Amino acid sequence: MRLLPTITGPGDLRDLSKDQLNQLAEEIRQFLITSVSATGGHLGPNLGVIELTIALHRVFSSPRDTVLFDTGHQSYVHKLLTGRQDFSRLRCADGLSGYPSRAESVHDVLESSHASSSLSWADGIAKGRELRGEQSRRTVAVIGDGALTGGMAWEAINNIAVSNRRVVIVVNDNERSYAPTVGGMAQHLATLRTTSEYEKMLDWGKTALQRSGPPGRFAYDTLHGVKKGLKDVVAPQGLFEDLGMKYVGPIDGHDLDDLEHALRRAGSFDGPVLVHAITRKGNGYAPAREHEGDQFHSVGVIDPDTGKALSGSGKSWTAAFAEEMVQIGAERPDVVGITAAMLIPVGLHKFAAAYPDRVYDVGIAEQHALASAAGLAFAGLHPVVAIYATFMNRAFDQVLMDVGLHRAGVTMVLDRAGVTGPDGASHHGMWDLAMLSIVPGIAVAAPRDTERMVAELREAVEVSDHPTVLRIAKDDVPEEIPAIDQVGGVDVLHRGETEDVLVVCVGPMAGIGLDVAQRLTQQGIGATVVDPRWVLPVDDGVLTLAGRHRLVVTIEDGLRAGGVGTHVAQAIRDGDIDVPVHNLGLPSRFLSHGSRRELLAEAGLTAQHIGRDIVERMARLPEPVVNSRASTNGRVHEDRRS
Repeated sequence: MRLLPTITGPGDLRDLSKDQLNQLAEEIRQFLITSVSATGGHLGPNLGVIELTIALHRVFSSPRDTVLFDTGHQSYVHKLLTGRQDFSRLRCADGLSGYPSRAESVHDVLESSHASSSLSWADGIAKGRELRGEQSRRTVAVIGDGALTGGMAWEAINNIAVSNRRVVIVVNDNERSYAPTVGGMAQHLATLRTTSEYEKMLDWGKTALQRSGPPGRFAYDTLHGVKKGLKDVVAPQGLFEDLGMKYVGPIDGHDLDDLEHALRRAGSFDGPVLVHAITRKGNGYAPAREHEGDQFHSVGVIDPDTGKALSGSGKSWTAAFAEEMVQIGAERPDVVGITAAMLIPVGLHKFAAAYPDRVYDVGIAEQHALASAAGLAFAGLHPVVAIYATFMNRAFDQVLMDVGLHRAGVTMVLDRAGVTGPDGASHHGMWDLAMLSIVPGIAVAAPRDTERMVAELREAVEVSDHPTVLRIAKDDVPEEIPAIDQVGGVDVLHRGETEDVLVVCVGPMAGIGLDVAQRLTQQGIGATVVDPRWVLPVDDGVLTLAGRHRLVVTIEDGLRAGGVGTHVAQAIRDGDIDVPVHNLGLPSRFLSHGSRRELLAEAGLTAQHIGRDIVERMARLPEPVVNSRASTNGRVHEDRRS
């Protein structure tokens, strides 16, 4: 009899025998391989935490005890054990989220997929329970060794360690975040993996001495001081204990008996404790284990038997960037790359292979990445910081004060900008334009195709006296869209028979802009479609063109409020150009998961929606004065209704 369908909640696990638990673990493994192969998702991380998650839910009583998953991409097993077994639409609209979701279950608490925050949450929850007299409720945070490279995790540990609150930190140590974990903490944990016999020796010595009467106890007390120094040399778990935190491990993260024993021991302590579990990413699935790059951290649709991709796709923006960086590296020995634990996902792996001494993987440390980049620029190099757009949020202070204030020649390449699709609210790169637009002196480019991406990246690395940004989408690169003219620095992509509407498109929205123009032509409305290329600051060419038209419409896949459209409207207003401006972009709310196409449609960012909207707005405009398209004075009418 299959066991997985009988599991409706964590309580169902507690009556299972050892053989049944092992059977359940194997059923979960096969379920994940089959289902995630069909939908895509984070396969490797979840195959690595099957036994760990089963043990957690047998030892702790969720939701009375709170279990937090840092980053959250390893929560599939948790979902299966808490009554969510329909994975048919995983990460699709109206299907299960790929991350914890409070809307799905009371067992889910921490929804953000930005790494290293779980320990701060655990600290706050434990403090709250102490004040409410609920100390018997335990707080458990599961965090990967990769996330431990984030400084925020150590800020939390610094606070947790000095308390007597019941916080259990479970380190899921698979030597990887996406790819192999880097940095001093990775080396520290690697040392711990080799010293599993040390605690057994200490426990034996303590027991033997304390049982031998007063002389033995005196000897133990005397030697205990020596132990602290010895421990730092022989077994560096002394680091955690010196901070005031008990340490349990390292233990085999795939042995249910060992895991349960360690977790029960940890749960019995009155103060904070760290449990160090050694796991294998992709455990039990040969194609994942044999994948050197990231052990199937995240996959598309694949053949479950071979692990080979089934869904063909075109060339991605990331792949195009990766190739061009190698070319630039050959020409410019001063160009260096920086990434925050995501060498392959952001496309710096080829550059690293060609120029290994010129790439710095700083771990999950975006703040350090940007401040370090400012230092590299000061030292005479030109750093290219490749990072997901959503993770740039974490480093805003460094962008503003370390890079911007010092006018550092740093190029930031923001991957997954705009709507990213299946990874949901905390992965959409929709905040970047509004956030970066307030940094004095910054220049932001948004390429519409590969040719523009190559040109704009090369233009960016030539700048040495202020920061530059290149934003690219999580998508295949569209077909080339040639310019038919250029006004200032603005590419003109289409001209209608009349100059009725100026459509200003940001990056990959150019294709939609051209579709809009065709629809407007059928309605007798002439549209000029342009791509500013460098969208911030606003190019004078946009103002020149705006003055010739009756309506200006901006289209972007970032926030409407505070985005490029807002700055276009302000520039038109400052130029005393009398033309209404209508800004189109993403609403100021957290978007759910779904395909990029679905989410853009939900926001009204389709050619059909936009075309209909423009027709209605044009019908409300007064008839133009004959032979006059603009006034040199007056007011701009910024219409920001959705």
